[in-house]
Amino acid sequence: MDHPILVIGGGISGITAAVELAEAGKKVVLIEKENYLGGNVSRFNNYFPKLCPPSCGLEINYQRIRSNPRISYYTGANVESICGTTGDYSVRITLKPRLINNRCTACGKCAEVCPVKRPSKLGRTVGEKAAYLDHGLAFPMKYSIDPEVCQREACAKCLEVCEYDAIQLDASSAEVDMRASRIIVATGWILYDAEKLENYRYREEPDVVSNQEFERMLAACTREHKKLLRPSDGKAPLRVAFIQCAGSRDINHLPYCSSVCCSASLKQALTLEKEYPEIQAEIFYIDLRLTGRNEKLLRQAEALDRITLTKGKVGRILPPQGDQGPVLEVEDINAGTRRQETFDLVVLALGLTPAPVIAGMAQNEYGFYLPDQPGGLIPAACCKRPMDVSSSVKDATASALKALQS
Repeated sequence: MDHPILVIGGGISGITAAVELAEAGKKVVLIEKENYLGGNVSRFNNYFPKLCPPSCGLEINYQRIRSNPRISYYTGANVESICGTTGDYSVRITLKPRLINNRCTACGKCAEVCPVKRPSKLGRTVGEKAAYLDHGLAFPMKYSIDPEVCQREACAKCLEVCEYDAIQLDASSAEVDMRASRIIVATGWILYDAEKLENYRYREEPDVVSNQEFERMLAACTREHKKLLRPSDGKAPLRVAFIQCAGSRDINHLPYCSSVCCSASLKQALTLEKEYPEIQAEIFYIDLRLTGRNEKLLRQAEALDRITLTKGKVGRILPPQGDQGPVLEVEDINAGTRRQETFDLVVLALGLTPAPVIAGMAQNEYGFYLPDQPGGLIPAACCKRPMDVSSSVKDATASALKALQS
């Protein structure tokens, strides 16, 4: 019997591999640990080189998933074990309780009455309800309830307002056993922990944010037609600093370059220049590393008055004075001076690290999967090395082809 191909990871890379395999005639099972497909890209404001919104690439792929009977998918799914050999793997998957069933119509009444807040996945409380829809591009388009913070029957306000009998507070986790002929691993990346950079005061200062947090702030403003405000007091920022290589190319943290951080910061600064004419942006860098079509972002930034590129390492961030923002202490290489500057908002360009590993897969010294794995295990995209979206999609397609040929 020809078992289906399993794709682990439902981000842009896993989705790409799954739809390519299915449209080539293979049965595919796609699993994602979060309750929604789309991964990191679905929460972006836009992505290079064309600066498209996430809907540009994701909506058509969601339609390809919906219309292809050869693809089945599980969300809220974690791989517990993999055993066997190429052509006949046995995989055990655990499904966490969603607490809302398939009768959900995404009306949102459960979230309206939910009194419980849950922390964001980035580690800071953002006031999101325990009953939530991930974002406007959520797939599947139905609400979830976080079982870790939900008070269940002790609250049950959602039960009172749901007209469709979609709330299932007594749901529990389940296990699924499946067989797979080959396994594509597209588990993606996670951001380096900013709290490890004590000199940048990420834990103490709400106006010091990660590049991933800032991207989500921009996305929320775009999708909800809101104005960019700084976290500490809700005021509109006038000066925004970007600190490149925050923890990267540093033997004490990440010794490697993540290759996408410079392009991401330039993209974000260009977004500010276009959407917020009152904001001045300054990018502090060791050296700027951009490749391919992303190089045009640098040329665009260099031509704009409201974007300043400063070659210099930010040594530390000092506490704000009064109601002002964080103070950066930086060595300005070209000016030959050390200076202190106050900014309303500071963005740390943190590097990319591999997601938690799957047992039995070979890794390099940084924890990324080696391209050549034993048997039918095929890593794809950012779990092998940091990549931008365009490169990830190409690599996922190549991984699908490898699964077809092996």
